[in-house]
Amino acid sequence: MANKTLTGLLALGLCLGFGAMVLAQNTTTPAPAADAPTAAAPADTTAPVTTDTPAPDAAPADGVGSMYVAATNGDWEQRCIRTADGSDPCQMYQLLKDENDNAVAEITILVLPEGQSAVAGSQIMVPLETLLTEQLILQVDAAPAKVYPFTWCAAQGCVSRIGFTADDIAALKKGANATITIVPVVAPDQKVKLNISLKGFTAAYGAAALARGN
Repeated sequence: MANKTLTGLLALGLCLGFGAMVLAQNTTTPAPAADAPTAAAPADTTAPVTTDTPAPDAAPADGVGSMYVAATNGDWEQRCIRTADGSDPCQMYQLLKDENDNAVAEITILVLPEGQSAVAGSQIMVPLETLLTEQLILQVDAAPAKVYPFTWCAAQGCVSRIGFTADDIAALKKGANATITIVPVVAPDQKVKLNISLKGFTAAYGAAALARGN
């Protein structure tokens, strides 16, 4: 009963449909964050959310500013935004779900221009009912976990911006499993752990880099 109450409250915090806003805002290079260890293994409690509500200012289905899926590699989509000149910017996208197939969070990855310390920028959006002071924990397999701060919150949820180095991307390509962990405001003594599927990650990243011209 406690877990159902927790996930129900968290469900109030997140309304998806964030991809277009991510592409619009992801124009600067986020700095890579420092390594930090995680706490003991978190509980697998997650939050279902509603995903079928369109954004009120959504662009026409096929017009400039509209989003479309250019390709799918494993569990990753290549989402692009239509532009007037056809130079549609694209990013990798995955919706993160709990064990009951409820949508809880989402991750986007954008390949950045060469010559920077971060080769890719990522944004992870989680429910509003997240304890921001506990930050976001990202771990790939049994490697040391990394902790990232939250950058802002909007009506759709709270966002953590991450700068991935070449080593970070290499770890994701080789990895078998990745997870993010957050702490809910309503239960600060509990942790919510979500899996990020790495199925198709290498192919998706290669396609994104090719589209970027890297």
